[in-house]
Amino acid sequence: MQYTIQNDFLRLTVDTHGAEAVSVRSRRTGAEMLWCGDAAVWGRHAPILFPYTGKLTGGAMIAKGIEYPGGQHGFARDVEHTLVRRTDDTLIFELQAGAETLRRWPYAFVLRSTFTLSGNTLHHALTVENPVEKELRFGLGYHPAFAIPFDDKHTTTDYEFRFDETESPLCVSALPNGLLNGTSYYLARNTKTIPLTDELFQNDSHCIVNLRSRSVAIVEKDTGRFIRCSVEGFPYVLLWSAKAKPVRFVCIEPWHSLTGEEDGPREWAQRPAAACLQCGESFTTTLSTTFAR
Repeated sequence: MQYTIQNDFLRLTVDTHGAEAVSVRSRRTGAEMLWCGDAAVWGRHAPILFPYTGKLTGGAMIAKGIEYPGGQHGFARDVEHTLVRRTDDTLIFELQAGAETLRRWPYAFVLRSTFTLSGNTLHHALTVENPVEKELRFGLGYHPAFAIPFDDKHTTTDYEFRFDETESPLCVSALPNGLLNGTSYYLARNTKTIPLTDELFQNDSHCIVNLRSRSVAIVEKDTGRFIRCSVEGFPYVLLWSAKAKPVRFVCIEPWHSLTGEEDGPREWAQRPAAACLQCGESFTTTLSTTFAR
């Protein structure tokens, strides 16, 4: 089921399937600013990545002595969440451990998604709670996709990614199979911009580590229109789009954890985590996205 809230600037629709934002429209122009989810290109809009980001080494984890196969980015994006609160400017969804999640990941948890509109900014807070486990380790990330171009007068090369600080973005490589291979490369050097081209993602995503910038934006160069994501406090930021040409959308993905390693541990307790919560503890992070287009 889908629920919608709006203010003077934005109209947001979120689906209970995955607690995924499926539409963000400008109230001024009516323009859809999220990717439409065309399955022929990429069938999602802005999935939540939990309880891990990326892939599992060997396609499975060993947790509590049992092997659990798992696909990319965990299961939160693929199951139903429950709407627990709705106001004029806020939607709150919750996912708790149950039969469907325990067959994939043997831990009790609460995952809460809070969407709030404030002016032309959408705040999406994710809270993970450990209700009973001695220790709860997990990965966590965001994966919003923004429609490109902003109108039919522009093409791919009219856009660029823009940092708010001069950066030499260092990327860790997960080629060719989506697992960390121990190598790294610079996407660019001493710049505030990365030009968007139809070839930028021909080898998949770019996973940037330890940016100084507080935000990353996709900017229309001649008009200055932009969509900007806050990345402060996130150790990793991925830039990605599908290989289809021309580019139909771009993803700016702040993550708190990484994909698995080619030769890394399969034991869940040894996988680097976004947080390790003791019983009764919680962890909250927020992605704030400003739409100025």
